[in-house]
Amino acid sequence: MNISFPCCAPEYCAPELALQFPALVDDRLVECSITAEALEDHFDARSSREEDLVEAFVVHRAAIVLAAQRLLNEVGGKPVILHSGYFRFCD
Repeated sequence: MNISFPCCAPEYCAPELALQFPALVDDRLVECSITAEALEDHFDARSSREEDLVEAFVVHRAAIVLAAQRLLNEVGGKPVILHSGYFRFCD
């Protein structure tokens, strides 16, 4: 499975309190997201405000997309949501 991540800004999803970002899995777009809780607990987001979440995502983008890539491999390229609990056990 070939997985890559376009270099674009994440999108804030208020109803889910998460940031969404795309992955390309074998040339098809797959939605990935990371919760505000995960960004606060593991990536130093100061709050769940959009600006704080995006800042934490940008600073820690490499670690976040690596985790998304691992999870995409585990679920066969289906959409993934990175919750705080995932980061407690992924290392």
